[in-house]
Amino acid sequence: MMTATHDSATPDERSRLAPSQHPEEAITSSAPYCLASREGHPEKTIVTVGGVRIGGGVPVVIAGPCSVETEDSIIEAALAARAAGAQLLRGGVFKPRTSPYSFQGLGLAGLPLLARARAESGLPVVTEVMESAMVEPVAEVADMLQIGSRNMQNFPLLRAAGRANRPILLKRGFAATIEEWLLAAEYILSEGNSQIIFCERGVRSFDPMTRNLLDLTCVPLLATLTHLPVMVDPSHGVGRGDLVPAMGVAAIAAGADGLIVEMHPHPDQSLSDADQAITPQALASMIARIERVSAALR
Repeated sequence: MMTATHDSATPDERSRLAPSQHPEEAITSSAPYCLASREGHPEKTIVTVGGVRIGGGVPVVIAGPCSVETEDSIIEAALAARAAGAQLLRGGVFKPRTSPYSFQGLGLAGLPLLARARAESGLPVVTEVMESAMVEPVAEVADMLQIGSRNMQNFPLLRAAGRANRPILLKRGFAATIEEWLLAAEYILSEGNSQIIFCERGVRSFDPMTRNLLDLTCVPLLATLTHLPVMVDPSHGVGRGDLVPAMGVAAIAAGADGLIVEMHPHPDQSLSDADQAITPQALASMIARIERVSAALR
């Protein structure tokens, strides 16, 4: 296998290969994920998304529909999320679905709708990007890029996201170990982007009673391993709207820096994942509960 030299490397590669001008700042770590590890970065990283600070001790809630459906519905959802106390808006313009016949999202046509929802509500927006070529156009609109569970080990996508000037929400693969997840973040970090949030969304289980097994153990564990913030997605974690509020509260009690929750103004009309969407009223109630839990823990 050939290794790039300074003579044959591109300017970007030469910059990465150049000797450090500050050798006293060299990072040493016994972990293979040296940039993500707490060993070389003991202080916690604060990720800022459109002025919202994540990882600073106050839980942040991202809420909105699974997918962007129409202009009216995403604006209604954005206003409802803000009224309930959420600080950011979620909504997928690209939706990876197990079946090719399921609703796949509006694609790039959904981005202007997200922009209008942000303008109406004032909430920064989070949306998923599924391929390297889409990073740049999505980043022109989104305040934070989401890497979904199925793409956690899409290494070209991780590198492209690392080069984007946007925070990254990195979801755990549904069959990924903690170390594999940390190493996925390492790909992004190695491209110069340190604004990363881990998002636990459940791992595949043998029990069909819930969609996944929500692994809240990873929340305090990651706090010992990495300086990056950790959020939890209870919606995908359980797949049942009636269980989402309880697991959201439990995630904050476990030390999560925030939640990303599927909320739809009319869950029964949702074009994707209707069973796990909660109402604006349920979201408001859950946020009130997590604020009390967070205050009790401080």
